[in-house]
Amino acid sequence: MAPAPERQGALVRMVRQDCGSCHGMRLSGGLGPALTREALADKPLAFVASTIFHGRPGTPMPGWRRLLTEAEADWIAQRLVAGFPEESAR
Repeated sequence: MAPAPERQGALVRMVRQDCGSCHGMRLSGGLGPALTREALADKPLAFVASTIFHGRPGTPMPGWRRLLTEAEADWIAQRLVAGFPEESAR
């Protein structure tokens, strides 16, 4: 089930701002690896969602389970693999 439209906007902002601080504001890489469609093409969707939710032990990648549900992590993973949307102008 997809998050409500308002929550979707908040999740897009979170990824662009919070995740972007390590993965680059265009998600093309920085301290963390790129999160572009091309960079994730060979990664299983379940792997991407699990990484978002649980993090990657032994790396700077934190788990976001305190701020997200598993369904929201899945939604973000689906968007990343498809090509993450831009933040909408307010």
